[in-house]
Amino acid sequence: MRQCELLGVSRSSLYYEPIAPSAEELEICRLLDQQYLETPFYGSRRMTVWLQKQGFNVNRKRVQRLMRQLGLEALYPKPKLSQKHPDHEVYPYLLRGVSVTRADQVWSTDITYLPVLQGHYYLIAIMDWYSRKVLSWRVSNTLEVQFCVEALEAALLDYGKPEIFNSDQGSQFTAKAFTGCLKAAEVQISMDGRGRYLDNIFIERLWRSLKYELIYLMAFENGKHLYQEVKKWFDWYNEERAHQSLEYRAPNEVYRNSRLMLKEY
Repeated sequence: MRQCELLGVSRSSLYYEPIAPSAEELEICRLLDQQYLETPFYGSRRMTVWLQKQGFNVNRKRVQRLMRQLGLEALYPKPKLSQKHPDHEVYPYLLRGVSVTRADQVWSTDITYLPVLQGHYYLIAIMDWYSRKVLSWRVSNTLEVQFCVEALEAALLDYGKPEIFNSDQGSQFTAKAFTGCLKAAEVQISMDGRGRYLDNIFIERLWRSLKYELIYLMAFENGKHLYQEVKKWFDWYNEERAHQSLEYRAPNEVYRNSRLMLKEY
């Protein structure tokens, strides 16, 4: 008891052991994530009705909790579209009317949920807007800011820096550890405003491709297995996957060519 008092923690929190999610809850999370890709405009009410039609005895309160856990929010303009930390600084949106014409002009980032057999993980990716190249990524079993910072530092180390870095107003991206890294590199920080849910459309398309081409096709045993397969997919995506919007070229080719052209000028 005395040790708890000195550390400033309650005895109940010291003895608490987290309970693993049930098989039903993992299945509900997987279905929510999959349905969200099909109907991103579904809020908790519609998701509740949809799950009930699938045979799950759920109420809206439970669905709201799971959607918050997964980071899912209906895509339609409304107040407080992006939940931010009340003590974190929010930066203005800098991409209104900007034409992205070269590599490293704009980078962006986002986080998504990935299911495995016995739990779930979170994935962050940092993407070059012009080429759609995934510059770096990290997987974590929590939403702590550190894995986001590690992904950002890796991208800056391997590719230099962009002119503008865009994200939503999520607490991981407004944290001083994250914005401080961008400021130290002298990168302009841009954040999506309210109702601007299409600003990260390129990464949303990336998540859709990743999940339908890999995540929903395999049963991942654990985090190590998930990491190995995601790495293979991202390597293939960057080097070989043809994009219609890139005239059926792969992101690496477009990124390299753009940087070479900039060097020539």
